[in-house]
Amino acid sequence: MDFNLTLIGQTIAMIVFVWFCMKFIWPPILEALEERRKTIADGLAAGERAQADLEKAQAEAQKVIDEAKNQALEIVDQANRRGQTLVDEAREEGHRERERQIEAARSEIEQERNQVREQLRNQVSAVALASAEKILQREVDAQAHQDILGRLASEI
Repeated sequence: MDFNLTLIGQTIAMIVFVWFCMKFIWPPILEALEERRKTIADGLAAGERAQADLEKAQAEAQKVIDEAKNQALEIVDQANRRGQTLVDEAREEGHRERERQIEAARSEIEQERNQVREQLRNQVSAVALASAEKILQREVDAQAHQDILGRLASEI
C-alpha cells in the first residue's frame, strides 16, 4: 500500500464531508426525527386518551341505558298498579251502583205493595159493604160508609 497524496486528499475530503454533514445535514435530520418521534408519541398518547374516553363514554352510556331501563320498568309497574286501581275502583263503583239499583227496586216494590194493599183494602171494604147492604137490605149513609171503610182499612 502506498501512502500518497491521493490518500491524504481523500481523507481530508472525507473529514470535510463528515464535518459538513455533522454541522449542516445531521441536525435537521435529528430534529425531523425528534419531531416525528414526538408526533408519534403524542398520537399514541392521544389514542390512549381516546380509548380511555371511549371506555368511559361506554360505561356512562351503559349506566344511562340501565337507568332508562329501570325507569321504564318503574313506569310500567306504576301503569300496572294504576290500571289495577282503576279496575278495582270500577268494580267497586259497579257494586255500589248495583246496590243502589237493588235498593231502588226494593223501594219501588214496597211502594207497589202498599198500593196493592190499599186497592185490596178498598175492594174488601166495598165487598164487605155490599155484603152488609144486602144483609141489611138497606143502604148505609155516606158518613157511616166512611167510618166502616176506615175501620176495615185499619184492621187489614
